[in-house]
Amino acid sequence: MSPTRDLRTEVLSAEQCWALLETQVVGRLGISIMNRPDIFPINYVVDRHSIVFRSDEGTKLAAALLGIAVAFEVDQYDPMAGVAWSVMARGEAVEIEGLVNLFSAADLPLFPWQSAPKQRFVRITPQELSGRRFRVNPAAIAGQAAYDADRIGFGEAKS
Repeated sequence: MSPTRDLRTEVLSAEQCWALLETQVVGRLGISIMNRPDIFPINYVVDRHSIVFRSDEGTKLAAALLGIAVAFEVDQYDPMAGVAWSVMARGEAVEIEGLVNLFSAADLPLFPWQSAPKQRFVRITPQELSGRRFRVNPAAIAGQAAYDADRIGFGEAKS
């Protein structure tokens, strides 16, 4: 970021969004079933401009099978640089089917974090992809550092 842009939000291009998505392994999947929103942390991989994750029976897979729109979000904060970014993808989640597609999905570097088997693969192909990057307000950083120090007992003694 240039010094003149430090206080503004930078709107990221689709290419920048995909590049940032590829740097992370955990994101949040937002779904809504029967007007009840849910958010799930998922580990994922980017594959051919789509987001792939593994699942087992349950709410996440149900959302995929319903063919409803989902939201997927990833963000990151670099405290040394004082910069944060967020990428949001919105689209349809569908279960990956067919032998060729399943073999391709199984070859992706995507491994469940839980020990329970997750044999189903789901692909989100975004219809909307957006991202923002911005310099974090120094006062917020200082305030958070002071709060953290107080919380763990390293702050100034209070009377």
